[in-house]
Amino acid sequence: MAASLIPMLIFTILWGIIGIVLPIFVPKGTNRGILQVMLMLTAFTCWLFWLCCYMAQMNPLIGPKLSNNTILMMAREWSNIEFE
Repeated sequence: MAASLIPMLIFTILWGIIGIVLPIFVPKGTNRGILQVMLMLTAFTCWLFWLCCYMAQMNPLIGPKLSNNTILMMAREWSNIEFE
């Protein structure tokens, strides 16, 4: 579980910088508030999408359960190995 902590911290810090620090440096103008909100929402949604994809890879869905006959048939057809 400790191996998954490092990527979580790195990407959380990266998207935190984009969503918290960068809006401070948006130049003053009529659309400053909109640009700040866009940066914050973009950072949050990108972080959330990354987190969902990362967590889905940690616990993938179980694949289809095949019978032994099906597995042998697939092995014979795909690898041209003769089974007796």
